[in-house]
Amino acid sequence: MKDNFNALGISREMVDLLKLEGITEPTSIQTQAIPILLSGRDIIGQAQTGTGKTLAFILPMMERIDTEKQHIQSLIITPTRELAIQITAEARKLAAVKGINILAAYGGQDVEQQIRKLKGNIHMVIGTPGRLLDHLRRKSIDLSRLHFLVLDEADQMLHMGFLKEVEDILRQTPKKRQTMLFSATMPKEVRSIALRHMDESIHIRVHSERITLDEIHQVVIETTDRGKQAALCKVIDEYRPFMAIIFCRTKRRVTALNEALQQLGYNSDELHGDLTQAKREKVMSAFRKMQIQLLVATDVAARGLDIEGVTHVFNYDVPQDAESYIHRIGRTGRAGQKGMAVTFATSKDREALNLIESGINMRIKRSKGVKKSELKERKASSDEDRSNKQKATNSPRGKAFGRNKTSANSKRNADTLRGADKKHTRGKRQDNATKKHHYHGSRA
Repeated sequence: MKDNFNALGISREMVDLLKLEGITEPTSIQTQAIPILLSGRDIIGQAQTGTGKTLAFILPMMERIDTEKQHIQSLIITPTRELAIQITAEARKLAAVKGINILAAYGGQDVEQQIRKLKGNIHMVIGTPGRLLDHLRRKSIDLSRLHFLVLDEADQMLHMGFLKEVEDILRQTPKKRQTMLFSATMPKEVRSIALRHMDESIHIRVHSERITLDEIHQVVIETTDRGKQAALCKVIDEYRPFMAIIFCRTKRRVTALNEALQQLGYNSDELHGDLTQAKREKVMSAFRKMQIQLLVATDVAARGLDIEGVTHVFNYDVPQDAESYIHRIGRTGRAGQKGMAVTFATSKDREALNLIESGINMRIKRSKGVKKSELKERKASSDEDRSNKQKATNSPRGKAFGRNKTSANSKRNADTLRGADKKHTRGKRQDNATKKHHYHGSRA
């Protein structure tokens, strides 16, 4: 087995740059994919995020791009803006040594500025389907001389309804091109695209019967709609995560839960599609810099993100299928590190849990949530905690985190959270009193 990048065919100058980034040994997906891609073959790579697949396609493309030719030679299509930003950041770290010019094309940015840049010498474009189609309709992007095409997170493009847009883009590219498709799972619709648009592709897979789940300790907390928020706070206080992502089903539930957590003194923020692009980038930057410890997010917003330091994933709402579950908890336990995934399930979630367990070929350990006696104890201690928190919000540290809202607002936020998704929650009122103490420096 080739255990260094140079042996795989990567140039010495690129290998030296990788070493400066602390990357010295290729991962399994890189070892398998890079020689095949350098030979010009099409490839289907079945691998989770966190396995190093971005470098598996970025490196061979950069080795083969001809910077003397002033046209777009490489296109990477991703399902979300955040993933496009992430891949662009990785690519730009390596591009300078080869003189490769890169453009990120996604919604929320000034399209006119992108058009101006496209008139220059751009070799690689990384973008989302919607914005790429916009440029094609404006005729501001020319893919007629494209050599390399990457479909990243193809199964998520399917879930998000982007496959038609992806096929529209593919029809604007030459038939004679090298195509790379990467996906954690391989639904029939994704396999169908591969059959129609790829030429004798080689299928490689980072093999694990339980995908990347072997490095992630999983547990289900059995609770109720009424007790879910208290159960989440109890788990956060007990496990003391270094960094965690909390997944909710809808954007409204994300906002309501984040506001409730902030009222309770947690260092949290939210990520979902209704935020402006500037706000989303600000939140992601703060999370990457570990200025935020709890990121409350929807599936779409957090899909494919590779954030170093995420120790826990909390499924506040149970995902609808095994694929979504795998993508969610794959935010932790990355690159051989250990992680923990906690799913909060009510009685109505049993069928969804059974489907998830069947899909991942394992039964997840069950644990009871907050008992009624504990809820009463937490309620009894909340008045004193509210008083302490009010004092803390008047301190410079408290003000810095904006913890100056009233406990009445916190109660309204909790009520909003329970009513945010009528299909899945009941409109019962809940006492928003929760025991609070300092955890990892994040609570006032």
